[in-house]
Amino acid sequence: MDKIKIAFLTPEYPHSQTGSSGGIGTSIKMLANAMINKGVTVSVLVYGQKIDALFFDNSIAVYQIKNVKLKGFSRILTQLKISKLINTLYKENKIDVVEAADWTGITSFIQPKKCPIIIRLHGSDTYFCKLEKRPVKFLNKFHEKRALINANKIISVSQFTAKQTNQFFRLNKPIQIINNGVNTTFFTNDDKLSSNDQIILYFGTLIRKKGVFELVDIFNKVFEVNSKAKLILIGRDSGDVTTNSKSTWELMKPLFSKTSFNNVSYLGKVSYDVMNEYINRATICVFPSFAEALPVSWLEAMAMKKAIVASNIGWGKEIIEDGKNGFLVDPKNHALYAEKILSLLADSNLRLKIGDEARKKIENCFDINTVVDQNIDFYNMFKR
Repeated sequence: MDKIKIAFLTPEYPHSQTGSSGGIGTSIKMLANAMINKGVTVSVLVYGQKIDALFFDNSIAVYQIKNVKLKGFSRILTQLKISKLINTLYKENKIDVVEAADWTGITSFIQPKKCPIIIRLHGSDTYFCKLEKRPVKFLNKFHEKRALINANKIISVSQFTAKQTNQFFRLNKPIQIINNGVNTTFFTNDDKLSSNDQIILYFGTLIRKKGVFELVDIFNKVFEVNSKAKLILIGRDSGDVTTNSKSTWELMKPLFSKTSFNNVSYLGKVSYDVMNEYINRATICVFPSFAEALPVSWLEAMAMKKAIVASNIGWGKEIIEDGKNGFLVDPKNHALYAEKILSLLADSNLRLKIGDEARKKIENCFDINTVVDQNIDFYNMFKR
C-alpha cells in the first residue's frame, strides 16, 4: 500500500539554495527527514524565492517558487501561482495533502480544486502581537483568520497556542495537538566537549519577544555575584519594532554594565550542523521569552542534558516541570531569574540531576521518532 504523500508550503527551508531559515524551516526539515525514513513521500514548496526551480535535498523534492511582482497584486498573484502548482502536483499524484504555517496566512486565497490544506500553528503574527500586547496589522489578521477558517484541519504544536489562537480569532474549531520534536541522536550530550567554564548560553533570534532585553539585566545581576560567569549569545540579529532600530544587538550592548560586558560574546548565526557543539560546551541555557508556540531550542538544550532556566508562560509548562527538569521563571522577575541561574552555576550536582531529568522528558515526549508517527497517523486520513 502506498504511503501518504505530504507537501509543506513554507517561506523558509534550511538549505544553501533556499536561503536563511528560522525555527519553522528547521522543524519542517527535521520532520520531513524523519518522514522520509518512514517511507513517506515529502515535497517542500518554498515561496519568496529568487527563481522557480526544483531540486532534491536527499529524497525531499524542494520546489522553489518566485513571488509574482506587481504592485498591489503581488500576494494574490503569488497565491494563484501556488494554487496552480498544488493542483498540478495533486493531479500527477505527487502529493495528497499540503501543510502550511499560520504565519501571515499564506493560504488565505489558495484554494486547490481537490487537495486538502492543513494549517499548523507555529504562532501567527496575530498570536505574537497579542502576547506582546502590541497592535496587529489588519491585513495580517484578515489573511490569517481566513486561512484558518478555510483549512480542512488545524494542528497546533502546543495546547497553549491552540487555545490562544481560537480566542484571538474568535474561532471554535477543533485543533489537533502534535508537539514539535527533536532529533535525540544528533542532540545528545558528549562529555568530551563539555567545558568547565561558567557559560550561560542563549540561542535564538535577537528580538524583543524572546526576552533578550530582560536577559541583559539578568546577566548584570548574575555577574555582580559571580564574576566568572560568561554569557554567549547565538542567533540572527533583527530589527526592533518598538524603536524601529535595525539592530537589537546594538540596542542591547549599552545596557550591559561596563564590567559584565567584558564577559559577553555575541557570535551571530552559526551553522545548524554545529549547534550541538555550542550547546554541549554550555554550563546552562537560558530562554526568557515572552512569546513562543513550542520552542525547538528548549527541546534541543534539554535533549543534551542541559539545565535550563526558561519562561513560566503557558507553553513552558507543557515542556518543563518546574524544579524537576528545568526552572520556570517570570522573565520580568530579574532577581529571581538571576537567582536560579546562580544556583545552577554553583551546584554541579543540581545541574546533573536536572539535566538527566530533562533528557528523560525529551525521550519520553518529544523524540522526533515518536512525533513523526503521530504526524503520519494524522495525515493518513487524507491518503487517496
